[in-house]
Amino acid sequence: MSPDRLKALLEALATGQASVDETLARLEQFPMDALLQEEGVVARLDTHRCLRHGFPEVVLAQGKQYRHLQAIVERALKDDATLLITRLSRKQRLRLMAQFPLLEHAVGTRCLYRQLEQKAAEGLVGVLCAGTSDIAVAEEAALVARLMGARVETYYDAGVAGLHRLLGAVELLRTARVFVVVAGMEGAMPSVVGGLVDRPVIAVPTSSGYGTAFQGVAALLGMLNSCAANVTVVNIDNGFGAGYVAGLINRWGVSDGKQ
Repeated sequence: MSPDRLKALLEALATGQASVDETLARLEQFPMDALLQEEGVVARLDTHRCLRHGFPEVVLAQGKQYRHLQAIVERALKDDATLLITRLSRKQRLRLMAQFPLLEHAVGTRCLYRQLEQKAAEGLVGVLCAGTSDIAVAEEAALVARLMGARVETYYDAGVAGLHRLLGAVELLRTARVFVVVAGMEGAMPSVVGGLVDRPVIAVPTSSGYGTAFQGVAALLGMLNSCAANVTVVNIDNGFGAGYVAGLINRWGVSDGKQ
């Protein structure tokens, strides 16, 4: 239930276009809907999330039994709202796409989505990554920011091993409202970008790298110790979290009339 849809529902009730019973039926599973299966309640869908956060609850597929995931997706698709499913295995993704043709696959990510409201994108989120191995995480961040209404531009494979490549992103560095910078190995790129811009930089460490990269821990610690004061850090491979925060920052900038 989005703010716009709830407002329209209440206006219909106030003007007599909808009866009290019809309105109650629409609100029957609000603000929470429990999904019951043989073993009991397996999920409690937060149907109030969009009103509180401006974006519906996101479904994390990782670790879920398929029958639970299927039931959650089936219920979520009944709402007139954006749906995002993250961290899908290939098998989960193919089964869901076969059962629910409305779902779209964001190529290069482990995500499926359904977007109903196609509003004009506003603001600008810049998504950069250090190496080609980091693109999947960067693409997840870009998808989430787009679903939250942001205009997104990407710039990939510009890490510190060939720092001159970053010069090609000068216009993006100058104009974006917020940046997501994705890097593995030693995780140096967010500090470089942070030193060049006067906007927030959301650093995403990835699990790419050799043995002593410790599956992203080295990059995470490097980013946490950044000397650039405008750099903040999310968890390893958390493109979703970075894209979500970037979308929120961009949205507030739009609402303040800032470019």
